[in-house]
Amino acid sequence: MITEADKANLQVGYKQVQRALNENKAAKVFVAADCDKHIKDGIEKLSCENGVPLFIADTMKELGEMCSIEVGASCAVVLK
Repeated sequence: MITEADKANLQVGYKQVQRALNENKAAKVFVAADCDKHIKDGIEKLSCENGVPLFIADTMKELGEMCSIEVGASCAVVLK
């Protein structure tokens, strides 16, 4: 889901994703299915409102691995 080219413009974390969506800088958004409900719902709503494609990872651990970090990630964004 996250390509090597995407990783150059990748930011991980709820605040970074929220900021990118609010500033219209997001190209793609990723969220983990097992993250906190308020995080998942908030990111889904913002990405829908801004017309940004949303991808769901099965687990936070899987999303962290896709982002090349050693811990789980609730969400991530690829910037334009």
